[in-house]
Amino acid sequence: MTHPVVHWEIGGHDMPALREFYAKAFGWTIDDAGPRYALVQAVEGGLGGGLMQTRADIPPYVTVYVQVDDLEAALDQVVNLGGARLVAPTAINDAASFAMFRDPEGNVVGLLQATGPVAG
Repeated sequence: MTHPVVHWEIGGHDMPALREFYAKAFGWTIDDAGPRYALVQAVEGGLGGGLMQTRADIPPYVTVYVQVDDLEAALDQVVNLGGARLVAPTAINDAASFAMFRDPEGNVVGLLQATGPVAG
């Protein structure tokens, strides 16, 4: 696969409740990664992800992030194929940036461009 899924994210309005639910339901180890974000450690055979505290105007969601070499080029391709830009390229840290789009069916998908670890 040229562009693998490299991260997933679950967003909701109540971060403490999300953390407690997923820690208890699946035994996930969850670490703070900012004021509104927590990283879920990958377990053997799985892919790590994140929990996001959303603003009141953003509904709860689940999404995946696809690794790309160039966020702008990937977003241009998405638009050319009938998708829509939702979040412009945004820096996470010095080594990583993300963007988000909506596919023609309405699914929200993230893009990740990274030259090193996303979490620091």
